[in-house]
Amino acid sequence: MAKKKSKQSKQLKRLMRDMQSSMGANATLAANQNSGLFSGLSRLLPSRRTDQFLVGLLLGAAATYVLSDEELRGKIMKSGAKLYGGMVGGLEEMKEQMADIRAELTAEQNGSL
Repeated sequence: MAKKKSKQSKQLKRLMRDMQSSMGANATLAANQNSGLFSGLSRLLPSRRTDQFLVGLLLGAAATYVLSDEELRGKIMKSGAKLYGGMVGGLEEMKEQMADIRAELTAEQNGSL
């Protein structure tokens, strides 16, 4: 039984270390990129002025349609609220799991001393 617990302990420690290193790598990657939030947008948009005007016209027409249709706007708002609720719930669940892992590691470290 002791070997199984020590194996689980090593797996938990490795998981925590991997998660911390991946979080650090993502932060470093984001910090090293000297581009703005919308830097990749220029590659998506057409380069000629006429094409840009047509894309803007289509986006404006779509936004006007969505904002003027009350039923569609309500559906979009409900979907957005559901998505937000799901994301918040997922983050809370992840926080609980991290707290559980930390508690297990702390208990294991205190028990081994």
